[in-house]
Amino acid sequence: MSSKHQKGPDLKRFMDKKLKLSLNGNRKVTGTLRGYDAFLNVVLENATSERGEGGSEEIGTIVIRGNSIIQFESVDRVVAAPVAT
Repeated sequence: MSSKHQKGPDLKRFMDKKLKLSLNGNRKVTGTLRGYDAFLNVVLENATSERGEGGSEEIGTIVIRGNSIIQFESVDRVVAAPVAT
């Protein structure tokens, strides 16, 4: 038997950075990335949800299921991974 190990997403460089996530249902959530898994489920701390009229609601620490995430956007500066030569 071959042991094919499926790798998950590589979000290490986004850890402890502020992210803005676009979710299905036209929802947007901003928070600090504290964890993730192979299914792209993420844990955000100090999360806020954007409201349609321009306001926001503080949520706190939340887990977002990976299949509801449409887009990641980094609010904080992220250093690019070094290129192997």
